[in-house]
Amino acid sequence: MRITLGVTGGVAAYKSAELVRLLQTEGHTVQVVMTRAAREFITPLTFAALSGQKVITDLFTSGESGDANLESAIEHIAVAQRTDLLLVAPATADTLAKFARGLADDFLSTLYLASTAPVVLAPAMNVNMWQHPATQENLAALRKRGVRIVEPGEGYLACGMTGPGRLAAQEEILKAVREVVEAQQDLAAETVLVTAGPTCEDLDPVRFISNRSSGKMGYSVAEAAARRGAKVILISGPTALETPEGVERIDVRTAEEMLRAVQARFSPASIAIFAAAVADYRPAEPATAKIKRTKEPLTIRLEPNPDILATLAKEKGDRLVVGFAAETDQVAENARKKLTQKNADLIVANDVAAEGAGFDVDTNIVTIFSRDSRDLPLPRMTKAEVAQRILDEVLRLRGALRSKPASHRAGD
Repeated sequence: MRITLGVTGGVAAYKSAELVRLLQTEGHTVQVVMTRAAREFITPLTFAALSGQKVITDLFTSGESGDANLESAIEHIAVAQRTDLLLVAPATADTLAKFARGLADDFLSTLYLASTAPVVLAPAMNVNMWQHPATQENLAALRKRGVRIVEPGEGYLACGMTGPGRLAAQEEILKAVREVVEAQQDLAAETVLVTAGPTCEDLDPVRFISNRSSGKMGYSVAEAAARRGAKVILISGPTALETPEGVERIDVRTAEEMLRAVQARFSPASIAIFAAAVADYRPAEPATAKIKRTKEPLTIRLEPNPDILATLAKEKGDRLVVGFAAETDQVAENARKKLTQKNADLIVANDVAAEGAGFDVDTNIVTIFSRDSRDLPLPRMTKAEVAQRILDEVLRLRGALRSKPASHRAGD
């Protein structure tokens, strides 16, 4: 697992060096992000030597010209996307306040806002700062968002006072990390089949019919499922995206190729998520040579492509099947109809004409329609966040179905 360790400005910062070693012992890759104040207590070189990774210290890093470069300006996004867990130890009162209020004035606080990974905070500060109502309100706000807080220990503090505020024992921090990691592996027993991207249907050797799908939504689902412990098989149409870590990828081009690839790998899957934008039609008789331009109109006869979702959902058995509906009007009505007609368990629907949703963007605005009549509208969020919510709904529905008596499940 990739862990980003945030180190903030407190006397306990030196203890984070040993924490790096312990996390590595447990098999994690650790990258350290230091605040400006943290560098007053321990040097970045120490963490670089221990972790073997670049230590990030500034939101904007100057290049040879002295000007901030583009790579440094967007690095927090790259780190956020590859982080599986954000651990901050020690976390100062200032850092807690920034995280709770959504401030982003340095790399660490910006990373916190940009990441969808689980967060563990191990505060360390003066006893009066810890007990101050403002700090306690910030902690309450963070806990409400699902942030795991490792309570500080009690004892003699560097300031000369005695009481709660010292950084928790490293074993307590490691225990919290283990528990969060285990909770995030809720798909460890699953094999998840995902389709993504467009298909291309040839008109002739140089032209084809396709659509605007970038594959980002499907790839986000595949990556999220792998991070949650699943074995993931990704069947992808042509895209420019990199294969997510830990994912088996099969490249296809046409709808028929995608259908054959899905059928060949459907048997071991316990969850199938059909996010690909499959072309509905293909040329009935593709030309074997390039079609020459003339002054006459050109008519091309199209025939329907196989309906991959409907074909496989007929054979789903105990599998959970998720489909997507990219609509431009009557989104809810069309999605509910597709849910029934395709025999799907969930349909993820969106209005592709809406700003911030659809093709070629990193965000989406969807509603998840479920076979148990639950409609879950989601606000605009990153496709990585949408992917997590889809997987949450898959597990929720599975739990709901398993809790029903067998006599009620039989008619589903």
